[in-house]
Amino acid sequence: MSDEHTYKLIYFNARGRAEHIRYIFAYTGIEYTDERIPEELWPEYKDSMPYKKLPVLEIDGKPVAQSNAVARYLARKYDLMGKDEWDAMICDELVDTLGDLKQGTMRGYSFFHTLFSLRLGGKTQMNVTVGFIYVSDICYYRMEENPEKKEARKNQLLNETIPFYLTKFDQIIGKNKGYIIPSTTTWADFVFAAALENYEYMFGAPALDKYPALRALKKRIHRIPAISDWLIRRPFTNS
Repeated sequence: MSDEHTYKLIYFNARGRAEHIRYIFAYTGIEYTDERIPEELWPEYKDSMPYKKLPVLEIDGKPVAQSNAVARYLARKYDLMGKDEWDAMICDELVDTLGDLKQGTMRGYSFFHTLFSLRLGGKTQMNVTVGFIYVSDICYYRMEENPEKKEARKNQLLNETIPFYLTKFDQIIGKNKGYIIPSTTTWADFVFAAALENYEYMFGAPALDKYPALRALKKRIHRIPAISDWLIRRPFTNS
């Protein structure tokens, strides 16, 4: 599909918060530049981004932040919002609720970060910063390095935090036979397919056994020829 604009999607070499945008580009066939910034070079790019965060989509050289704002723009432009305003609202409702799940219960997390170390006078001198940040339960789980604590956090997520949301999503999508909007592929389907892929990567494929409609949605999206082709040729990443 041709387009009068030029697009450059800027993100890390990861699926993360940009993958559903890549799905949209793949599905529509619109050409774009998929720029992936190595994490070690991020400090050099950070100040040039609108809100010092990624992803960013440059449209004719003009940067736009926020992954779902970008996705909604593309969805409106390429008829992926559903057939009317009601469909568009349902897409927003489910995507924003999925965002609530990703955000989850915020927890305080203290950290020590070594900025650099060097040898002086036969001794190692270290520059260390101490910080305190707030992260979601899911991020907290991913950052946990202690195997026993990590397993405990995993069990809490799979048995307490996540089921409330996924059960409701599964019921809605089950009624629509694997679609968010009945018989219509929308940008929200891409958001969920990308998120569910990451969910399986974090917790294993059996984690979706209780949610057959969600699994059906992911499989349906991944079987679309343009998406299937993208899954084959995209760079391999761990997240």
